[in-house]
Amino acid sequence: MNAAVTGTSQAPSPTQWQIDPAHSAAHFSVRHLMISNVRGEFGKVSGNVVLDPSDLTKSTVEVSVDATTINTREPQRDEHLRSADFFDVANHPAITFRSKQITAAGAGRFKVTGDLTIRGSRAQ
Repeated sequence: MNAAVTGTSQAPSPTQWQIDPAHSAAHFSVRHLMISNVRGEFGKVSGNVVLDPSDLTKSTVEVSVDATTINTREPQRDEHLRSADFFDVANHPAITFRSKQITAAGAGRFKVTGDLTIRGSRAQ
């Protein structure tokens, strides 16, 4: 008995993943007066990632960071960072990132390039 199996191989379809705000944060470190680093985090992060397993460079990333949740473990500094001198959270409570390009950057690594919007202004 001879049997033949025919069919079409389909590329896997993209999968959307939601960033879980309860288990995510955006951490940072900033050089201060050339003598120390200030470390902190934004405690609320949300967004989604669309992963295209057939071509990871076609994937997308969108992230929103709640700027009001900045925490450097120094309450006076945090209030100043929330003020109009820095993030101006009263008028611009969110920092956003939207990917424009994803490129391979070595084995299992990728570089994500996109638009970062802080205080309503987009940096590229």
